[in-house]
Amino acid sequence: MRFIGGIIEKLQRHPKRIVFPEGTETRVLQAARQFHSLRLGAPILLGRREEVKRKAELLNIPLDGIRIIDPLHSEDMEIFVRRFLMLRREKGLREEEARKAMAQPNYYGAMMVAMHRADGMVSGTSEFTGSVLRPLFQIIKLAPGTSVATSCMIMELEDSKFGEDGVLFLADCGVIPEPTVQQLADIAVATARLARHLLNVHPRVAMLSFSTRGSARHPAVEKVRAATELARQKAQQLRVDASFDGELQVDAALLRDVAQLKAPGSAVAGRANVLIFPDLNAGNIGSKLLRVVARANAYGQILLGLDRPAADVSRGSTAHDILGVAAIVGVQAVDYHLLYPGAGRFLPGE
Repeated sequence: MRFIGGIIEKLQRHPKRIVFPEGTETRVLQAARQFHSLRLGAPILLGRREEVKRKAELLNIPLDGIRIIDPLHSEDMEIFVRRFLMLRREKGLREEEARKAMAQPNYYGAMMVAMHRADGMVSGTSEFTGSVLRPLFQIIKLAPGTSVATSCMIMELEDSKFGEDGVLFLADCGVIPEPTVQQLADIAVATARLARHLLNVHPRVAMLSFSTRGSARHPAVEKVRAATELARQKAQQLRVDASFDGELQVDAALLRDVAQLKAPGSAVAGRANVLIFPDLNAGNIGSKLLRVVARANAYGQILLGLDRPAADVSRGSTAHDILGVAAIVGVQAVDYHLLYPGAGRFLPGE
């Protein structure tokens, strides 16, 4: 709670509007209530008004301070349909298809964020990842200076000796199944940026593998090693002040005594606060192991590289997890231009 407590305090000073497309989901209603009660900003629930109110009444959740929007009957529907048609014109999208899409809460929510009707979006408690990511990727462009959209899990452990006072940033755990060398480097730099943005600390980025400093030879190891060098170059070009090392095994990345044996002299080994996994299998399994076995508080997936802040939460998330993710998305929105210079500006026709 140390990390998320600090995030909540910052957002209380700069409240934001967060849209939750799953307006009738129990955990979302609970999180939205807490979001308002903690004075973090204005939660926006999407769904049929009668159904949202009925569910809230059953749960004894007051809806004062919470905005409810039914996409089908919203005053912005026509504007959103026209905007979506313009965005997907080259794909041959027809008006009927655009209207059908905008009636879906995830599409409507993504457009709210794109059109500055909301400051961020949190979805995924009852949806598959693709149902959340597809609308976001179709509607919200990449942030300036980025070439890939990815994701990050933020884990808060009870044991403060790991990471940054118990906080670890893990990527990619939710978007790119088999990243190329270029993508792996971009994931590392984007996650380092987020770590610095949220914690104001020096990111120490471990590029993970089953090998440390050449202890094994394999194309997968060479890929991580190449991505590490490329990440250093990209960070320097983008003026991201961070340290990168790899390839490193996870014990060498996190434990100082192991680091002294396997990677002596490393600025990262034994002290890593950012862990970059070689592929989505490793990232997803690793993050869930931490959550289940170490009982870590897990906040994510925080999406990286998009022009607006958004998150795709796990279907196993609790109301507390959803609240934490919404707070993180809100804090990103406070000064998103610092994370991605030039991001979040209005586009022609908006």
